[in-house]
Amino acid sequence: MPILEVRNIRKTFDRTEVLKGIDFTLEKGESLSVIGSSGSGKTTLLRCLNFLERPDAGSITVNGEVLLDCSDPSTLNESQIRRKRLHFGLVFQSFNLFPQYTALQNVMLAPELHAKEEHVHNFDREALREEAAGIFADIGLYDRMNNYPHQLSGGQQQRVAIARALILHPDILCFDEPTSALDPELTGEVLKVIRKLSEQNTTMIIVTHEMEFARDVADKVIFMDGGIICEQGNPRDVFNNPREERTRQFLSRYSQK
Repeated sequence: MPILEVRNIRKTFDRTEVLKGIDFTLEKGESLSVIGSSGSGKTTLLRCLNFLERPDAGSITVNGEVLLDCSDPSTLNESQIRRKRLHFGLVFQSFNLFPQYTALQNVMLAPELHAKEEHVHNFDREALREEAAGIFADIGLYDRMNNYPHQLSGGQQQRVAIARALILHPDILCFDEPTSALDPELTGEVLKVIRKLSEQNTTMIIVTHEMEFARDVADKVIFMDGGIICEQGNPRDVFNNPREERTRQFLSRYSQK
């Protein structure tokens, strides 16, 4: 059974249909790269998966549990959205760290708030701190975890944002153009962390313009254009022998850069 099933997701903004019936599945431990031109619907798809936007139609199923079915009002309860969102971790284009908190405090904040909201009486803050410190060690920032965001480079801040997502143990980790706000020389350190996560069989969806990275790190690639999936398959087939003319046109632009 796939860890994620997305069926007929549609989303319209101001009479413009941004997603026109998106269907795909993802297996546990797979990395999925989503590529396409700006405005093709990639970010809107991620926002729908993370319940930051509500689709107008379709369904989202994780581990066999229907999290959202737009034809079933019982799955549209706003009070359940926060809990459903925990199935997904989202790393934004901009780092969205709280400037008044250290890197460690930024990472620990969401689990602490969740424990408070769920009235967890035996919450072990020291165990959470140790887990966070372990994640900082894994991403090469153990010696910077007590720094504030303004004391970190853009690449370091993005790695903190990745740690913040990982600490919640999401079923699926999502990246929305994780290197778009970085200078080229800082991009590599973030991609290195994502590559390591892929090697550890972390289930991921990565929206990216880094074509070489998308090809090398992904188990599956989706090419979106105009709110639909034009083509999907393994990276070798999509990049080396695309079936659709629109895919060939898109990839040829990047091969010329």
